[in-house]
Amino acid sequence: MASLKDIRDRIKSVKSIQKVTSAMKMVAAAKVRKAQEKMEQARPYTHALEDVIHHILPDIDRSILDLLEVRKIKRKAYVVVSADRGLAGAFNTNITKVAQKEIDEFGKDNVDLFCIGKKARDFFKRRNYNIIESHIEFWNDLDYDSAMMIGRSIVDHFTSGKVDEIHVVYNYFINLAQQEIKSEVLLPLVYDDKEVVSTDRLYEPSKEKLVSSLVPRHLNIQIWKYLLESYASEQAARMLAMENATTNAGDMIKSLTLEFNKARQAAITTEMLEIVSGAEALKE
Repeated sequence: MASLKDIRDRIKSVKSIQKVTSAMKMVAAAKVRKAQEKMEQARPYTHALEDVIHHILPDIDRSILDLLEVRKIKRKAYVVVSADRGLAGAFNTNITKVAQKEIDEFGKDNVDLFCIGKKARDFFKRRNYNIIESHIEFWNDLDYDSAMMIGRSIVDHFTSGKVDEIHVVYNYFINLAQQEIKSEVLLPLVYDDKEVVSTDRLYEPSKEKLVSSLVPRHLNIQIWKYLLESYASEQAARMLAMENATTNAGDMIKSLTLEFNKARQAAITTEMLEIVSGAEALKE
């Protein structure tokens, strides 16, 4: 059985950890609120732009733009969006597992990797995957320029013919308690799974010029969306993880306190028995 001093030291340590996890929960709550606001502002624009392109694409010749070229898929690129830090439950683990499964099914030797976030970079680097580019330590200063910089190199990798398809694996923010891992095709732009609703629209200038102008902008917006969704999901996951850790620490403190009281009571009882036994021995 642990001594009173050992139990007291454990209680002190757990209380210190509880203060840290509680503070981290508050920080994550403040960050997720800001990230959620940015994300919700970007979603309507993203959907509207995607809807316009979706209606125009069937009516134009894809050869006018390299970004629309559909090729026979011999090599793919994967963009894996993770976090730089842990302490967010299974947030990073789930992302890397889904990405690794898809990559291995296609063949890791035929896949180029763009790792966004330190956790994804370290995970795939240890396993000798072909990492073309990684971006870390930018989340605190996340802005649209960062998205454009990241997106430019990813798009260039496709237009140069190095890969025939680009997938993005990221966390989609549903609510504070739920995030969904999604794997989407970024390039080439295809909407085969969607039903086109015929509408009477007039386009000015021509559809070809609109597509040439809107598609590059759309890709930048998509990268921006992936970053915002992932960042909001990360902070929500961390807030929930720290809340659970704080609750578990409270339960542990109660258990240790009970154990401490039992040990102290046992020690007092033993001392009293020794005193009584000693007194009885002196009388005899």
